[in-house]
Amino acid sequence: MRSRPFAPFVLAVAALSGAAQAETPPLQGVVSLSSSASIEVTKDLLNVVMTTTREGQDAATVQSQLKQALDAALVEARKAAKPGQLEVQTGNFSLYPRYAAKGGINGWQGSAELVIEGKDMPAIGQLTGRIGTMTIGRVGYGVSRELREKVEGEVTAQAIARYRAKAADYAKQFGYAGYLIREVSVGGSEPQMYAPAPMLRAKAMSASADEALPVEAGKATIVVNVNGSVQLTR
Repeated sequence: MRSRPFAPFVLAVAALSGAAQAETPPLQGVVSLSSSASIEVTKDLLNVVMTTTREGQDAATVQSQLKQALDAALVEARKAAKPGQLEVQTGNFSLYPRYAAKGGINGWQGSAELVIEGKDMPAIGQLTGRIGTMTIGRVGYGVSRELREKVEGEVTAQAIARYRAKAADYAKQFGYAGYLIREVSVGGSEPQMYAPAPMLRAKAMSASADEALPVEAGKATIVVNVNGSVQLTR
């Protein structure tokens, strides 16, 4: 089979490709831009993890003690439960052997958790004081999805307005009449869902069983970023 007849065709394709590349002008008047906007909001979610630990020689006994403590806490918590305002769920429940220094199992230990979360912070604080079979293990505050979505619309509008203002200003400074948006991306950086409160935790754990947990939510920042490029126009 001869391959020579195909050579002119290959050369012609290569020549056309080279000509097309030569005819494509380099991009001019394209500017990359970025802008951002942020707003500070008060955190509206409280998350409290209550915990208890037990240990003993018999695994079944330790497990039964943990279950009794958790059941008693659940009975009290369910009385105060309100959808969206104060919600309760069980957390980790673990049981594992305790080993002696020379090897071998010399007992059992375990822990159980109860998670209380919601927007009604005073009610959650009071509930933790009424639960006598468990102690506070962790406390954290966050921003609810409803609040974040409500605020993001306003912050996004501000970030886009700043992006457009930048584009118009750069076009004027470079001697162009206006601009066209080539590509753009809009995204937000969500605040940490539950920022721990170590000082509050230490204070709460030293409180008596019938004392309500003091609450102070603090602030979070919602940020929206706009990135992209524009084509300056004459």
